[in-house]
Amino acid sequence: MSVQVWTFIIVGLSFILYIGIAIWTRAVSTKDFYVAGGGVSPVVNGMATAADWMSAASFISMAGLISFAGYDGSVYLMGWTGGYVLLALLLAPYLRKFGKFTVPDFIGERYYSQKARIVAVICALFVSFTYIAGQMRGVGIVFSRFLEVDINVGVIIGMAIVFIYSVLGGMKGITYTQVAQYVVLIFAYMVPAIFISIQMTGNPIPQLGMGGTAADGTWLLDKLDGLNEELGFAAYTDGSKPMIDVFCITAALMAGTAGLPHVIVRFFTVPRVKDARSSAGWALLFIAILYTTAPAVAVFVRTNLIETVSNKPYAEMPAWFHKWETAKLIAFEDKNNDGKIQYLKAADKNELSIDRDIMVLANPEIAGLPAWVVALVAAGGLAAALSTAAGLLLVISSAISHDLLRNAARLDITETGELRAARIAAGLSVILAGLLGIYPPGFVAQVVAFAFGLAAASFFPAIILGIFDKRTNKEGAISGMIAGLVFTTVMIVLMQSDKLLGMKAPVIKSVAGISAEGIGIVGMLLNVAITLIVSRFTPPPPEKIQLMIEDIRIPRGAGDASTR
Repeated sequence: MSVQVWTFIIVGLSFILYIGIAIWTRAVSTKDFYVAGGGVSPVVNGMATAADWMSAASFISMAGLISFAGYDGSVYLMGWTGGYVLLALLLAPYLRKFGKFTVPDFIGERYYSQKARIVAVICALFVSFTYIAGQMRGVGIVFSRFLEVDINVGVIIGMAIVFIYSVLGGMKGITYTQVAQYVVLIFAYMVPAIFISIQMTGNPIPQLGMGGTAADGTWLLDKLDGLNEELGFAAYTDGSKPMIDVFCITAALMAGTAGLPHVIVRFFTVPRVKDARSSAGWALLFIAILYTTAPAVAVFVRTNLIETVSNKPYAEMPAWFHKWETAKLIAFEDKNNDGKIQYLKAADKNELSIDRDIMVLANPEIAGLPAWVVALVAAGGLAAALSTAAGLLLVISSAISHDLLRNAARLDITETGELRAARIAAGLSVILAGLLGIYPPGFVAQVVAFAFGLAAASFFPAIILGIFDKRTNKEGAISGMIAGLVFTTVMIVLMQSDKLLGMKAPVIKSVAGISAEGIGIVGMLLNVAITLIVSRFTPPPPEKIQLMIEDIRIPRGAGDASTR
């Protein structure tokens, strides 16, 4: 059977599974919709958290980014995994002890202010919509190639699927759907990685195969270094980013991970504080399986790609090459009219442009693996993108229905009315998310990096200071969140003005060597400085708030999450 037929079968069966789970676990109360009833086991929550956190950026884009950036791509591995450890150690147990539904809930209660809650809602919406743009873009890429439809049509199909199970099931449905999606995505990621590792190095463990020897007896990384240098690129194992930028991107991704509302809310779904810690550990284990494999996948696909296309006749290119051409994600321009593909670093001589987001998806085809493996990877990419999109949609809908309508606006609505409002908000959010997927501001991992920077600059300081500094007050937190968010947003727009505003060149390329992906850490430091300064020159929090903070920090007991 063809790749397309296999894709229809495997993707179709996975979608039936997701929708079936959503119907089976349909939310019937706000507690079900927001925190899955608060009774999810640590192992299940760990698996769901891993799927929620490992987005299209992790599955589709990260290895592709590393394959092009080489050593420089390691910042994404260090930042995202390090950030999860930061979240598990410093935030998850304390926020679960607090026992509410959302991050704006914590901000509003901790800083005893509806204004603080509203600012937190704005931050949550800003971060979530930026993040979700990358997920919908990933969905469109998968559909455009494997179902041979336009990227925009693919985004619309993804919107319809995620609408059904997120709006119907809420957090309860999303949690158990994400468990299934984790199984699909990790199987889809590991199977081709193992096959290609055996094919290229004879070692079935990709992590070891990456450091092993190729069929010709040379070390695989040495071989890739040589291939890159022959084409004018830097050696794969050499870095080109300034050390300050490496540090800032890594730190921004770490703090951003710990401040992502759709990940934090997962720890509200377990019964007890110790379960939050346990589920964080399980999630890290499940995440590590993919994250330790990604560098190997990047090496495999980069080596195979160069050997397949560089200086080879265009007429002899395999079918997968032309399929990606049709999807407009590979383009060949024969500048010297010799009929061969010149893949070079020099822009005036290079004849091949490749969207780096296709590398993982094209990997099994480039390696000549069976059609069912290619289709399996497509299903895995969709699972990764849709699982995170669903989590983000829940954050958006709960921010509007629970934090804005019920708590900030103090509307006298019943639980049924709040549940209806949450579903309407989720439906409208799906439409906006689809538009962002159709008109994304960059490639998937880059867009997601911006979202992490925004989370680092807005949420993270307010949460961490809210837990560990009793003197931080509402005036300081509000000022800091606004300053951090505005500064980081403005700087990203200025640094990406060529992509976001259609300008010929960015207004600012970098600040003291720090790129747009790392500028969030500067916004975070600005947030912390303003928060602490303003807090020290304004009245301290009320005594009951300070007692609440002490109670949160004592690692004992836990109440069920409540609607109040």
